[in-house]
Amino acid sequence: MVGSVSDAASANGQRPLYTPEERVRRDTSKWTLVQGLLAPIQFLIFGVSLYLVIDYLNTGSNYQWAVWSVVVKTLALYTIMITGAIWEKVVFGQYLFHESFFWEDVFSMLVIVLHSLYLFGLFTGIADEGVLFATALAAYVAYVINAAQFVWKLRQARLSSQPAKLAAESADAPMLQAAA
Repeated sequence: MVGSVSDAASANGQRPLYTPEERVRRDTSKWTLVQGLLAPIQFLIFGVSLYLVIDYLNTGSNYQWAVWSVVVKTLALYTIMITGAIWEKVVFGQYLFHESFFWEDVFSMLVIVLHSLYLFGLFTGIADEGVLFATALAAYVAYVINAAQFVWKLRQARLSSQPAKLAAESADAPMLQAAA
């Protein structure tokens, strides 16, 4: 097919984000819906937690709310990471680090490590408040960067599907004109 996204990606030496078969698996997988629902929920939890952490750091009040909001955010992160790995297995045939999402997965590991360090510090008691909240804020900065990576990939996926649709429509146009 002339002008397809796969051809353009191959000409540039790059793999397309999704092959046609992967796109079908992505579009028909229940895990795509699960990810689509969990992502905004996790972001909402993040926003509330960020507010509570910053409020605590500014006012010194509501320590328990701030602490436990990070725990809830971390549990939401673990949930979306596990279901995301399942999604990647369904779509790409491997749980993590497929070349289409390799760097996003690498950075996700940093996000998980930082959140896990927070939990470790909290539950072992080896970290004081300053270290705990510095770790939480570092985890949140990494989370925002990682979320931006995934939003960028979502945008790339949408943009890469548009040229394919346009190419198919333009290939059908002469036949439609001849039929008219």
